[in-house]
Amino acid sequence: MPIKKRDFIAGAAATLLMAASIGTASAQMELKILAPAAPGGGWDGTARAMQQVLTATGIGKSVQVNNIPGAGGAIGLAQFVNTAKGDPNQIMVNGFVMVGSLITNKSPVNLGMVTPIARITAEAEVIVVPATSPIKDAKDLVAAMKADLAKVTFAGGSAGGVDHILAGLLAGTVGLDGSKVNYVPFSGGGEALAAMLSGRVTAGISGWGEFEGQIKAGKLRAIALATPDRLKDNPTPTLKEQGINLELINWRSVMAAPGITADQKKAISDVIDKMVKSKEWKEVLVQRGWDDAYLPEPAFGEFLKTEQVRVEAVLKSVGLVK
Repeated sequence: MPIKKRDFIAGAAATLLMAASIGTASAQMELKILAPAAPGGGWDGTARAMQQVLTATGIGKSVQVNNIPGAGGAIGLAQFVNTAKGDPNQIMVNGFVMVGSLITNKSPVNLGMVTPIARITAEAEVIVVPATSPIKDAKDLVAAMKADLAKVTFAGGSAGGVDHILAGLLAGTVGLDGSKVNYVPFSGGGEALAAMLSGRVTAGISGWGEFEGQIKAGKLRAIALATPDRLKDNPTPTLKEQGINLELINWRSVMAAPGITADQKKAISDVIDKMVKSKEWKEVLVQRGWDDAYLPEPAFGEFLKTEQVRVEAVLKSVGLVK
């Protein structure tokens, strides 16, 4: 039976409308981003930067951020594993810190229980002291550690995370016992900052972006970066410049829920890919002092496996894990 022209046009229009609807739905996902830490820290900052960019670019239709702090991200990860299974609209921010804390805390959940999407940023680790501290540089800090390691207190993120590892490696590099470092973990950068500003700890360790505002305001003194080279337009010397052969870089990533389909994983991966390639995201990187460390699947999954082995070896080397 012949198809009338008007029927063909109507059918084609309906098909195009349906395709547009599907395209819009896939391009504008309604996302819930879990930041497994308290407000004010690196994961929270990353999640909210993602929320800002995804919303501003229209890549995300609506984007919510939920904070679940505790145990270096293990509590948030456990809830994500248990409640987000099969949900393609839920993602989680994590990174180096979680890799270390899960090992240190002997967590019953692990990163093999969720779906890897991509590594998105890297950030320089910085050691700071209150502006009123007599410690002026890394050499002064090391001298204080050698005089009485127990009296030198470090504030940072979760036990076993990148900040803790840097403190342990610093002690080990200068001939001290890394397992005996007096380290005070906090669930968020805001709490660590408060401890720094109140003078309750000797020094603080975190990503540059978390302390940058207080450094520029003159309330904190940056004494060393754990980077291979100095940051652009940043006068803070590296540990290596000060005779301490040590460097350590933090990274952050995005994971999706367990039990999603291959198509759902691709849809989330496409959203993150569009985000990291947007000019809005590149502006955020500059504003926050983050490096573009984008590594999508499947390379990210392989990196994650290798990194877990490497971090466990480092934790053992400084006595944080038996």
